[in-house]
Amino acid sequence: MEEAVKEFNVWAPRLMDMGVNLLVALLILVIGWWVSSLLGNWVRRAATRSSKVDPTIVPMFYSTVVWSVRIFTVIAVLARFGVQTASLIAVLGAAGLAVGLALQGTLQNIAAGIMLLMLRPIRAGEYVALSTGADGTVEEVGLFLTRLIQGDGIHLTLPNSTVWNATITNYSRNKTRRLDIPVPVRYGDDLDVVVAKLQEIVDSRPDALKDPAPQVKVFEYKENGVIVNVRVWAEASNYWDLRWGLYQQIRGSLEEAGFQPPIPLREIQNPKAGAAAT
Repeated sequence: MEEAVKEFNVWAPRLMDMGVNLLVALLILVIGWWVSSLLGNWVRRAATRSSKVDPTIVPMFYSTVVWSVRIFTVIAVLARFGVQTASLIAVLGAAGLAVGLALQGTLQNIAAGIMLLMLRPIRAGEYVALSTGADGTVEEVGLFLTRLIQGDGIHLTLPNSTVWNATITNYSRNKTRRLDIPVPVRYGDDLDVVVAKLQEIVDSRPDALKDPAPQVKVFEYKENGVIVNVRVWAEASNYWDLRWGLYQQIRGSLEEAGFQPPIPLREIQNPKAGAAAT
């Protein structure tokens, strides 16, 4: 009995210290995780409210702040249990190098994400098309992935390296866009009347910009008719409404004026009839 009491007296302080360390470490972990979320949300709100901060880089700011605080929290917890953090950091550095060599593609995505955020060829809310065939409105450029929302509502996720290595066509960066509509006219129809009619249609559109001024010009000769090009500028936000409206209005107005769309014609000759005529 006396030996058991002695053993208890020996282990009791150690157990007490271990319990205190465990409780303090758990408290540090909980507080650190809570502080990381609090700071991350604060950075996100502050960046969102500021007009000087590009919305594209907000998710990366949020992730950087959150995980920086959490890493320091984990190191503090390990230090509480007597772990040599300097040695741990050295081991983590060596492991990070090995992992980096094994995950070259992932690091390439990180580097591409940083370049996309620094040079900003795309921004959140812009409609872009890539030479790979992907297109959509940019929702987020993250540390590894870029997210697009296609016109039909489909969510498209691409590696940053794919976006960075592709040719990017940005349809939203400029405030105005040019619209060209080819209008075929039959041979024999009065071109001057058609051009005047098309000019009248374009001038009547309130969503067509007056500067640069709209142009209606004869553009090309085809085997089945003459191509008259309608060139007009519009605000980027009104581009598709103007395009759809003009296509419908031009066809309807020309038909009301008596101009029918050209029909491909083919002349068929009879060789025997030609020889007889000769």
